[in-house]
Amino acid sequence: MRKSERSEKISEILNKYFPEPDVPLKHSDPFTLLIAVLLSAQCTDERVNSITPILFKKARNPKKMALLEEKKIYKIIKPCGLGPQKAKAIKELSLILIKEHDSKVPESLEELEKLPGVGHKTASVVMSQAFNVPAFPVDTHIHRCAQRWGLSLGKNVKTTEYDLKKLFPEKQWNKLHIQIIMYARKYCPARGCFGLECSICKTCFPNRKSKFKHKKP
Repeated sequence: MRKSERSEKISEILNKYFPEPDVPLKHSDPFTLLIAVLLSAQCTDERVNSITPILFKKARNPKKMALLEEKKIYKIIKPCGLGPQKAKAIKELSLILIKEHDSKVPESLEELEKLPGVGHKTASVVMSQAFNVPAFPVDTHIHRCAQRWGLSLGKNVKTTEYDLKKLFPEKQWNKLHIQIIMYARKYCPARGCFGLECSICKTCFPNRKSKFKHKKP
């Protein structure tokens, strides 16, 4: 099966399992999404979703967030991990949004990536889910699935993102990256499926007999 054929089959299966996927992180606007995605680094969405209502009750916009003491932010978000760095980033980016962007989240990938604590993946999520601009954020789930499903040989998320963008139509990107994450968590975990168990792996590689070994950076 050629790579293009695999990508079509994968799209069909994902649309069957998750036809209308919701954004996993609870949010109400671009700012709350930005903060939620920032907090999700090395943390589960479930935990973030349990913490953000507490944080956003105190401050759900840049002006109110900037008024909170950094140690207060840290106390709330500590369960998400990397608390000191994240608290500092949240405080600083709120001040920058007030000073440089009229208290609004910029609708530009480049401007988003300049904000403290905001990397390419976080910026891409905000662009795709807050502003509906085509983007393909690649996290660990997507990176591993792209290897397992024969869509990319990339050893890093940057290469994988490039390969996936070439394979799939731009209009599918925003929906597809959520579909892959949700499917990976439920049906194709790295230590559960091993490239042998789920519908996508069996469809794409019906003759695969041994566990798939991921390429490490």
